Amino acid sequence: MIVSRIRPSSSAKRKFGGFTLIELMVVLVILGLLGGLVGPRLFGNVDTSKVKTAEAQIKMIRSALHAYRLEVGNYPSTAEGLSALNAAPQQASTLWNGPYLEDDLPLDPWQTPYRYESPAKNNQGFVLYSLGADKNVGGEGIDADIGYLPQN
Repeated sequence: MIVSRIRPSSSAKRKFGGFTLIELMVVLVILGLLGGLVGPRLFGNVDTSKVKTAEAQIKMIRSALHAYRLEVGNYPSTAEGLSALNAAPQQASTLWNGPYLEDDLPLDPWQTPYRYESPAKNNQGFVLYSLGADKNVGGEGIDADIGYLPQN
């Protein structure tokens, strides 16, 4: 008995093989184009959401400052700072009925402490703001300061 081996032709091998290099390159080009078009739109919203987060946190801190003022009679001084919302300062310990924030004082979305001054200029009770993305005073767009800013 003669046993012969039959080798499959190259077209038969192709039926069971993987993708060709050209097919892989086409898929990579399509993925690159999709990433280039969709990516900026998705990541552009990150900056907007950070600004909205800072605004929400400032409103929360502002409410806590008003509650502090109602009980103690004035806003915490600049020296006492925003930490007076979570721990009683020496001068207000008998009137202080906090903590006025449920959690620890947050950093702004750019990991910088919020700026606070009291009393503020021009009979403003306090100044509370974030320096924005650039972490410097002033700026425009996402670099703009956010909050209850000093009035000149």
